[in-house]
Amino acid sequence: MLNCSVRIAACVLLASLSVAAFGQRVSKTRGKTAATKSVATPAESAADRAIAARFAPVVYQALGDHPRGDYITNFDFDGDWRGDNNWANADEKKFPLKAYVYYSLSETATHYFVTYAFFHPRDYKGGGVRGALLSEAIGEGVRRGGKYDPTGLSSEAVLAHENDMEGCLVVVKKNGADASAGAVVIVETLAHDRFLKYAAEGFAANGFQRVGVEDGRPLVYVEPKGHGVSAFDAAKRQADDAAKRQAKPSALLVYRFAGRAGDPEEAKEGEVAYELLPLLTTLWPRARRGVGETFGAARAYRLASLSVRAAGGKPSSRKLNVTAGSAFLGKVGAANMARPPWGWFDREERAEPAGAWFFDPAGTVKRHFRLGDDFSVQYLYAPFLGVMRR
Repeated sequence: MLNCSVRIAACVLLASLSVAAFGQRVSKTRGKTAATKSVATPAESAADRAIAARFAPVVYQALGDHPRGDYITNFDFDGDWRGDNNWANADEKKFPLKAYVYYSLSETATHYFVTYAFFHPRDYKGGGVRGALLSEAIGEGVRRGGKYDPTGLSSEAVLAHENDMEGCLVVVKKNGADASAGAVVIVETLAHDRFLKYAAEGFAANGFQRVGVEDGRPLVYVEPKGHGVSAFDAAKRQADDAAKRQAKPSALLVYRFAGRAGDPEEAKEGEVAYELLPLLTTLWPRARRGVGETFGAARAYRLASLSVRAAGGKPSSRKLNVTAGSAFLGKVGAANMARPPWGWFDREERAEPAGAWFFDPAGTVKRHFRLGDDFSVQYLYAPFLGVMRR
């Protein structure tokens, strides 16, 4: 742990020096629109990675009848950034599905907010062939019939589709200047357009389920086929298997961060090492280009009055006004259904501004958990808002 602490402290110090050298500053102007093209310096990227690596979740990935559709990997596993060939290429053994997890980081005076996103080349609910064909038929029926869906199956939660990305937000309470001394207190996961809310043991949050933490890392479970994410609960899983009269639990792979991308088809004892990839420099630049080979749909994201720290530590406000790719290009099954984290939403919170969960995690978590004034929502660092380290 000492070595980890030293590395993180060094990265943060280097980031501060580098940012000062580049003269990057948060605007003093109240209400300024976020400079969303800002990109972290190499030093900031190193600091982000060190923190994201320290709290990277242990991921229990269940396997269905088409395991290659359940392996966690990178969007460009096949060597290109096309979204409309990932379903087919998932079957090609010449493309190893190496283990990668996408991440992003933002920070307030009291907490770190780390988003982790798990990409799968397929969501194959209903089966690899039947599920895709059924989804295409339902989609065509809805397009021809307008909003009316006589099957009742047009919900995104039940449609198979090319590409899939779900994940979690890990909230870490700071403990001094040493980032590694922080503790996971809250985890929110995405499961089929619902944000599931969990509190870590020892964090006072009445009415919320608990999430397990191992060596400072939250334990999350990814279901097979549809890939909804929830807190890992071994006892509940065993009970579910028993209720389904399964002779043995369904197969699991355990993904653990190790700074390298392992191959799940070569996994020993069900353990797979994974590597981290920054959203800021991989998928986000392509999203900013709008509709194309990677994204099949785009939309405007507008947020007002985001609290940031301006020069001299004074509070200021910032607006977000950006148009970006909101759904990956996908043609098999339901078209353009998989979304990056800025496109995630809770279907029971439709009134919330698009992208709020990703771009304003502090405000979202404070609202979800009804937290007090000791939970800061003023960003010291939020690269997607153009707020860089000082």
